[in-house]
Amino acid sequence: MESRRAAPGSDAAAAAAKNHITTSVIVPAFRENANLRPLATRLFKAFADPASPIAPSTVELVVVDDNSRDGSVETVAALQREGLQVRIVVRTTERGLSSAVMRGFHEAKGEVLVCMDADLQHPPEFVPALAAKVRSAQNPAGKPFVLGTRYAPGVSMDKDWPLHRRVISSGARMLARPLTVASDPMSGFFGLSRDLLDRAKNVDQHGFKIALDLLVKTGVPAAGIGEHAFSFGLRTEGESKLSSKVILRYLQQLFELYVYQYGLGFYLALLLLMLAALFVLHMLLQAL
Repeated sequence: MESRRAAPGSDAAAAAAKNHITTSVIVPAFRENANLRPLATRLFKAFADPASPIAPSTVELVVVDDNSRDGSVETVAALQREGLQVRIVVRTTERGLSSAVMRGFHEAKGEVLVCMDADLQHPPEFVPALAAKVRSAQNPAGKPFVLGTRYAPGVSMDKDWPLHRRVISSGARMLARPLTVASDPMSGFFGLSRDLLDRAKNVDQHGFKIALDLLVKTGVPAAGIGEHAFSFGLRTEGESKLSSKVILRYLQQLFELYVYQYGLGFYLALLLLMLAALFVLHMLLQAL
């Protein structure tokens, strides 16, 4: 049977336009089932708030799960039955945060793409305002890349965030400073327009910090980077993925980005600094 398209100006067309997905929130996950329900309910509650600039009917949540087998699929199915626009993509042959984010971006329906962690350290209540700053058909004056930052004036880390995590974060930011003007390129909380994503070249699917990789590989100018301050929370369920192996992977990613941005000669000038940083961070983790 041939489907009938609603005529322009009709009530059906207006309803279809209202419910058209414009914003996709991507959440990479591995064994995060305990966090999925509070994340989804808080996220859609935030978009349903009268102060939200984006209607919840135009938002989808896409969970990209690395075959956790922890009940995540069942939790998402329950959320769908409750009317939330949530779906899950289960990967069985791939692993890793960056490739999960990129898979989610390509699966997404929205023009505005937002990435956030599943562990609730990126409070869902900050998502509507961040997404609204991204350039789109509804907001042509927005920025093509908007980064959630923990280092804006008046923003403080959770008082219980471990000191060694603060040291590692500050060191990682320092090493990335020659690559971008963004204040918090280590952040996993960011949004970008689909047209900017389509400009990205040679994105590292195995890197640790996808935002940093995209800031460099999309070629977004400094004037095209917006920031949105948020207060970083503590993980309440599950385990942190940070390890010495992850830190080593980050330094490898920095090496590749320096070469991509400046050529091999610039990297050689910084090699000793990066090796020293690796040693210090590794010893710090070993001492905990």
